[in-house]
Amino acid sequence: MSEENKHQRRKRYKGKYPQKFSEKYKELHPELYPETIERVISKGSTPAGMHISIMVDEILEFFDIQPGQIGLDCTLGYGGHTLRMLEKMENQGHLYALDIDPIEIEKTRERLQKKGYDHHILTIIQTNFKNIDKVSQEVGLFDFVLADLGVSSMQIDNPQRGFSYKKDGPLDLRLNPHKGEPASLVLKKLTRNELENILEENSDEPYAKEIAKTIDSFMKSGVEIDTTKKLYQVIEKSLSFINDVNKKDIINKTAARVFQALRIEVNQEFQVLYDFVDKLPSILKPGGKVAILTFHSGEDRIVKKSFKELKQLGIYKDVARNVIRPTQEECYRNSRAKSTKMRWAIKSDTIE
Repeated sequence: MSEENKHQRRKRYKGKYPQKFSEKYKELHPELYPETIERVISKGSTPAGMHISIMVDEILEFFDIQPGQIGLDCTLGYGGHTLRMLEKMENQGHLYALDIDPIEIEKTRERLQKKGYDHHILTIIQTNFKNIDKVSQEVGLFDFVLADLGVSSMQIDNPQRGFSYKKDGPLDLRLNPHKGEPASLVLKKLTRNELENILEENSDEPYAKEIAKTIDSFMKSGVEIDTTKKLYQVIEKSLSFINDVNKKDIINKTAARVFQALRIEVNQEFQVLYDFVDKLPSILKPGGKVAILTFHSGEDRIVKKSFKELKQLGIYKDVARNVIRPTQEECYRNSRAKSTKMRWAIKSDTIE
């Protein structure tokens, strides 16, 4: 037997279940191990390498998709929302889907093609969703538009992407790892005041001043903060003054906010969202519908303000009066749904 065809044994791991991302071979191959996937999901966890779409039923109820319509999923991700919308279209009309991530977009394209959704009904485009105007110029106006602003679980769980403090990896945080600068380089260029402002504005961080001071001190002493573990340790050190029985929990929640704030800065997410909501009316057909899922207060404020102002101008004929939240059952089955807020708007019938 040649070396090329020689059977490769799976890597062994300590304990009952694998801990490292690369060792979770069953979760990373959901089509081969459906029982394992169901067990993980039933515990309220998301299998490694997968993403459980949030508020699918609420979105589909609002859109009321009819066969023959033209739709746009601005944030393809794992393709969960896309798949359910395609099912409603019954192979009539067309769905366009966008994603900036060059790694995950090809995996999702392959999954959807295996389910029978090829270029006849689905077109997948790698681009930032702020470019919806350019997409619309090419393909026309849309009956319905969805934007799920959350980071996909596949990105969070993969330590090489650097999105989570829970796993050690390079401090990257880029949605497209082939463009722009990773968080480790962005941190080097920020002044102490700039970093403090970013932490306050992007995640309402109550310990922004202490964290910015500690990071600045490490940077000036020549210490590289280039991994997720190192950043977590700096955050931990900046909160050493806290004397509380729940100190570990406080540190973890703070770390989650800091990583969120840096991710928003690295990817310029607020500016992208401003561009997106400004362009939205121009890509909708009269009576067209848009639904947006947000995951923190900064995003929700931008969407709420835009919808309200455009309704007052008569551009939208109706908007969600109150934010819509996932059910308790969904939050139990998927803990990552807890912070989700959904808002919707319907374009006026009289505006082209």
